[in-house]
Amino acid sequence: MLTAADIVTFDDTPPPPGSSPWVDKGPQREIAVVDYDPTWPNSFEQLASRLRGALGATALAVEHVGSTSVPGLPAKPIIDVDLTVPDSADEDAWLPPLEAAGFSLQIREPWWYGHRCLTASDPAANIHVFSPDCAEVARHRIFRDWLRTQPQDRELYRDAKLTAAEAANAGGEHVMQYNARKQQVIRAIYHRAFVAAGLLA
Repeated sequence: MLTAADIVTFDDTPPPPGSSPWVDKGPQREIAVVDYDPTWPNSFEQLASRLRGALGATALAVEHVGSTSVPGLPAKPIIDVDLTVPDSADEDAWLPPLEAAGFSLQIREPWWYGHRCLTASDPAANIHVFSPDCAEVARHRIFRDWLRTQPQDRELYRDAKLTAAEAANAGGEHVMQYNARKQQVIRAIYHRAFVAAGLLA
């Protein structure tokens, strides 16, 4: 079972030497952050239906997370979904049905919460696969719910995203570097959300 300490402690461990998380193509290079699209929740519902249809009871939870899950927040036009399965490392139990449903494995990070990421098109999506009681999944929900109710932090994050995208594109950087540019603001927002939730004093 997750503890408060699990949730508030970030795992910044780099990949083991010689390891790469990328299964197929490398990280996205051009970062497009666009205005909030009110069709994004419907796009998530389409994806959730596909995931549940492919996996049945193996899909323990399907959550809309990331910036497209926060009304009014600009975002990359890619739906982020957290998919919880009984064991993310047991790819034979969930990967073949998802591949048959049109999803493609792009990232495998057994050293980081057992994370796998698949992509989809129409709608464009990142499907993040985790095992139960994952601290990262809990954090994603906390961050989403906080931004939905806190306009000041939503605006702060909006500005950080737009600034990071502009700098990353100007420097020819990839999406991981874009994410790194936002990290300080993200961690500050998380801290306020954790305190409000009683997870930190």
